[in-house]
Amino acid sequence: MFPARSLSVAPFGALLIKQEGEDLTEEKTPYFIDPEDAPRLTQMPGLETTILTGLHGEKMMMVLNATSPGHTVPMHSHPHEQTGVVYAGRAILRIGDEERIVEKGDFYCIPANVPHRDTCIGEEPFVMLDIFNPVREDFIEKFKQASETGKGAGE
Repeated sequence: MFPARSLSVAPFGALLIKQEGEDLTEEKTPYFIDPEDAPRLTQMPGLETTILTGLHGEKMMMVLNATSPGHTVPMHSHPHEQTGVVYAGRAILRIGDEERIVEKGDFYCIPANVPHRDTCIGEEPFVMLDIFNPVREDFIEKFKQASETGKGAGE
């Protein structure tokens, strides 16, 4: 006879199978992701991050970063490699000492610790599909804090 099990649906639609008496502290990495169901975090006015992967022990993180029209994400750097593609919209993207207008379908690579910024131009949000290595633990911590206070985290 098989041990008793219970089923539950985790965030992102991942199915968890739990044996009786077993404590699941880590959820299964979802294979297919619906951005509409993914957790969201307001990083600052005009910048919303949708966390697609990286919450379940993965070694990389994939997010959608959306800059609202007329907003700028100020110059910053971080120890994470960041690569990606423009998912939607247009922006002035500065990476290090290079700057150009980017639009849907353009790819970019931002090495660790290289300063960068973007300014959304046009009427629709500028959305970057970003892959970070390693995982942005700061995003995870901000999301947890926002979830606890109910401020800045949307679902």
